[in-house]
Amino acid sequence: MKKNKLKKLFKEGNAAVNGWLEIPSSFSAEAMSHQGYDSLTIDMQHGAINNSNILEMFQAISTTEVVPMARLNWNEPDQIMKVLDFGAYGVICPMVSNKSQAEKFVQACMYPPKGYRSFGPTRASMYGGSDYVDHANDEILKIAMIETKEALQELDKIMSTTGLDGIYIGPADLSLAIGEKPGFDKPEGHPTYEQILNILNHAKKNNLIAGIHNASPEYARKMIDIGFQIVTVGSDKTFMSEGAKSNVSKIKNKL
Repeated sequence: MKKNKLKKLFKEGNAAVNGWLEIPSSFSAEAMSHQGYDSLTIDMQHGAINNSNILEMFQAISTTEVVPMARLNWNEPDQIMKVLDFGAYGVICPMVSNKSQAEKFVQACMYPPKGYRSFGPTRASMYGGSDYVDHANDEILKIAMIETKEALQELDKIMSTTGLDGIYIGPADLSLAIGEKPGFDKPEGHPTYEQILNILNHAKKNNLIAGIHNASPEYARKMIDIGFQIVTVGSDKTFMSEGAKSNVSKIKNKL
């Protein structure tokens, strides 16, 4: 089976720069895959993407060596198995609040006897190789998002889930969970920042990879420096919107 390059990166103590895809387009996915990212995540939760887009977007990403991943819209086995069958090498599950939910997520990603994933690697065996089913349980990254009030009380229980590879922080939902305004790149001393450190420390204690969404490359670099191994900045939609707005503004201000 084709090796998961992110796992090798993490084992060597390095961090992955992850891109985020919200636009339902194979062309934009292909364009993003040529920008030097280590991985690209298709956002099915908040992106304008449905099941019919996923396959062609994974195919576009596969024209490069970028690792294809997906962020689910919920902890649903049917969607988990679908994105895996289409070739996802990493799955990010939102709103994981307790160990039972974490186990349900992880086991849906794994073939028996470790899980209950159904056999039928529609495209995954073409992308991963003819021996995909023999190694998929070990190569697929299974990442739970920690972003609810309940999860903050269950960190060690969630992170001790057998087969879980890592956790991912959505700072906006995490902020809402503790009664703060949603946002990113919270400064040191801010309640959300303190929770980010708390989650990171628990991840380190449980030997899990930690990832986080960021608004700026400077903040992402800071997160790498304190121990995060997956950092995401913005998205394809954000880059397109901000780039267009900046150019239009510069032109109009000269008129």
